[in-house]
Amino acid sequence: MTVTNVHKDPSSLTMTFVAESGSDIDRVWRVWQNPRQLERWWGPPSWPATFEQHDFTVGGRSRYYMTGPNGERMHGWWRITDIDQPHRLEFDDGFADDDGEPSPGMPEIHGVVTFEPTDSGTRMTTVTRFADTQQFHQLEGMGMEEGMREAMTQIDDVPAETTR
Repeated sequence: MTVTNVHKDPSSLTMTFVAESGSDIDRVWRVWQNPRQLERWWGPPSWPATFEQHDFTVGGRSRYYMTGPNGERMHGWWRITDIDQPHRLEFDDGFADDDGEPSPGMPEIHGVVTFEPTDSGTRMTTVTRFADTQQFHQLEGMGMEEGMREAMTQIDDVPAETTR
């Protein structure tokens, strides 16, 4: 998947990624739906993800951690807030403690991902909304843009048969 545009807008508290894939919309949807496929791309190559829970239903929760190059782990969570398969996904996303519970005082963001068929495959647009400008700049400073770019480029490499 190729990231074709990134728009950072601190005034509207959003960061938007537009990416294009040669795969059809159902295939791109499955890389979000299936936790084993999600693990293959959620996180930059140097910080691969492991999903310990992935309840892909409205109200469902996901718990995961990303493992860094020196073995360190950063835990995260999702709460799915809306699904319109295969066109739209919304979720809250945040940092977690070692048990997968939300970390107090750490940023929470809201993501909206839309999927549109194109002549050559699928366009995936991911809009992240931040609570305030401090949070926007904090996550920007932590490398969110670079990490998302690197992660999204891995999507087309996920084997369709990944089912573990």
